[in-house]
Amino acid sequence: MSGGVDSSVAALLLQQKSYAVTGLFMKNWEEDDPEFPCSAKEDAKDALQVCDRLSMELDAVSFVAEYRERVFAHFLSEYERGRTPNPDILCNTEIKFRAFLDHALAQGAEHIATGHYARVICRDGHYHLLKARDVSKDQSYFLHGLTQAQLSRAIFPLGELPKTEVRRIAEQAGFLNHAKKDSTGICFIGERNFRRFLTRYLGAQPGPMLTPAGDVVGDHVGLMHYTLGQRQGLGIGGRKGDNGDAWYVVAKDIANNKLIVAQGHNHPLLFSQALISEPLHWINAQPATFPFLCTAKTRYRQADQECSVSRLDSGQYQIKFTTPQRAVTPGQYVVLYLGDECLGGGVIADTIS
Repeated sequence: MSGGVDSSVAALLLQQKSYAVTGLFMKNWEEDDPEFPCSAKEDAKDALQVCDRLSMELDAVSFVAEYRERVFAHFLSEYERGRTPNPDILCNTEIKFRAFLDHALAQGAEHIATGHYARVICRDGHYHLLKARDVSKDQSYFLHGLTQAQLSRAIFPLGELPKTEVRRIAEQAGFLNHAKKDSTGICFIGERNFRRFLTRYLGAQPGPMLTPAGDVVGDHVGLMHYTLGQRQGLGIGGRKGDNGDAWYVVAKDIANNKLIVAQGHNHPLLFSQALISEPLHWINAQPATFPFLCTAKTRYRQADQECSVSRLDSGQYQIKFTTPQRAVTPGQYVVLYLGDECLGGGVIADTIS
């Protein structure tokens, strides 16, 4: 129970299906830092109101130590390497479906449920992760790292519903959070002061900002603060070249602490024909033969892209796209699909132009 409308309605729907439901509010970050406040206290109040409305018990458990060790440490390590991590995915595999699951099972629960928009089916003795019916809200991308054991215990009550219906159900049930804004960003950072937060933990190493030809056009405040395809926050918005286009981050020279920028939303350096991923996690058995044809996403909101997957001798994989992809970012995840089914995915290690 996060205090949001999705987990609230998930609990209600489970009760209506005659499940015996207990709510659990997870504390994953120490929120008593005035410089970087977290909304956990307000969220806990919202979760309690829903549980009171449903005559349901609400427990609160701290997973702060597990979060720092399994998620936050990796988050900082990736930024130190100049990559752009996605801690929400690691939070699912390590906290919500590991620490939380272990706690629930120890309390005698048979399943855990969340407000994720996704579906799970069991077919031929194996569990399969499917996209939500409401494709615009589908969150299978964030769940691609789950195992058979985790999926066998997971229930996603919202997988068949559009978000508009979820809010209608919440309002009809008298939940005060029925119109609550969906959370964005990461709790330990919030939605602002991201640059200041990273600087606190990693320091800052300013350096030159150059064009692909080597012309200096400005200074960056630390490579960790920039991601491929970024336009905002470069500090060179008023600097126009011959074509008058906006500037974008097209590469990072980690060894020499240089940020490479170029003009134009569709600059050729922003596009990759293929990527190299770290060893992939397969929700079920990996394909019997390679190359393997499927679709992939390299970021959450992206439409499925046709690709072929090849296994390399190094244990890594090469994913080659039918159409070159823009701003493929090392440290992010490539997630594979076959129709509505999520097959798995892995961390993007490098790109191929």
